[in-house]
Amino acid sequence: MSPAPVPSGEGIRLNRFLAAAGLGSRRGTEELILGGRVRINRRQITSLTERVPAGAEVTVDGKPVRANPSVVLALHKPRGVICTASAQDRRPIVTELMPKHFGRLFTVGRLDAESEGLILLTNRGDLAQFLAHPRHKVEKEYRVWLDRAPDLAALRQMEKGVRLEEGLAKAESAEFLRGREIRVILRQGMKRQIRLMFRQLGFTVERLKRIRIAQLEIGNLVPGAWRVLSEREVRKLEASS
Repeated sequence: MSPAPVPSGEGIRLNRFLAAAGLGSRRGTEELILGGRVRINRRQITSLTERVPAGAEVTVDGKPVRANPSVVLALHKPRGVICTASAQDRRPIVTELMPKHFGRLFTVGRLDAESEGLILLTNRGDLAQFLAHPRHKVEKEYRVWLDRAPDLAALRQMEKGVRLEEGLAKAESAEFLRGREIRVILRQGMKRQIRLMFRQLGFTVERLKRIRIAQLEIGNLVPGAWRVLSEREVRKLEASS
């Protein structure tokens, strides 16, 4: 006799459970479910509305999977550390700075090797995908130090837009602070966007530091330091758009 179906109002949604187990974003895990590769208590599941009750055995391709407790971390990425690496790249990766007990972590808000500042890491693929998706236009704030002080026309052009290979790059705001230091806010996420925009305008970025993602600020985290976000902070991130 087959195990009884899980009542629809109980437990965690199966795709979220699989995402928490490190099997991809919630949308990505739907392919596993629709492909008939997932079972709950030995019962094959193909419904995306299925839920996992406490204590249930979940398997994918016959192998048991367990959902890690949800965690979101804020890290001050140091300069010289990269967010992703190819097989030939021997530079340190941000995930190597984290304790192993967190399991697989997705990075949110990548920075190039020469840049530093706030990076989020989470085992929630759905949250990582939400914050990274261009349509949500999550705000990010930077401090930028140039090779020389820019004129007002250059800052206004940053806001108006600079044509890059990826398309028209715009800053939400570009504000002179002091000396060669600029405050830049973005809602786009093109590769090396700030560096390339200033290069097009005839400037060289000597230092770049991200200090905020949505409402979350880097605070007093020193390079290489991290902390676990509170539930309240995570809820604010989930509401960002």
